[in-house]
Amino acid sequence: MKLRRFSTFVICGSLTAALTACGGGGLASIGGTISGLGSGLSVVIQNNLSNTLTLSSNGAFTFANTIGSNTSYNVTVQTQPVGQTCSVANGSGTVDTQGDNITSVAITCQTSSSVGGTLSGLSAGTSVTLTNNGQTLTLAANGLFAFPGLLAAGTTYNVVVSTQPAGLTCSVTNPTGTVVSGVESLVTVSCS
Repeated sequence: MKLRRFSTFVICGSLTAALTACGGGGLASIGGTISGLGSGLSVVIQNNLSNTLTLSSNGAFTFANTIGSNTSYNVTVQTQPVGQTCSVANGSGTVDTQGDNITSVAITCQTSSSVGGTLSGLSAGTSVTLTNNGQTLTLAANGLFAFPGLLAAGTTYNVVVSTQPAGLTCSVTNPTGTVVSGVESLVTVSCS
């Protein structure tokens, strides 16, 4: 009876050592930090095209799903925040044989639009067209929006409704101002 217990211990101990040596480490979490994300904005990131995570503030992040040792990871931006562009550094690699957590993914967001804002009150199936100094933007859904492109600091903007939606009247609050470098100027469009 004592011999059987000793044999079981030796066999189990040997299997544990073999699994560890063969890459049988644990599961690793994938994470890092995000910086530069604008207030009130969010970015959707993904790992290996399937595991998604929505980030709404700067700081540390970790995907909920873990992956095994010797498994590759690839973190990319699935949906950019309105008026910003986020890039990923240290986003791909392979988890080591011990299954150590990955904490080095770095996401940096920068303003990619000088003028944006929010739209509310637009009815489903309708659209409104805005113009800023000759540049037009047609919106078909309520929420955040941004005119594409960066304008030089000191450039003035003047957002007007150039085409009203059918059956509604939209107005712009804070339609004019001067662009400040690295800061998106915000306007509010309300339809009723």
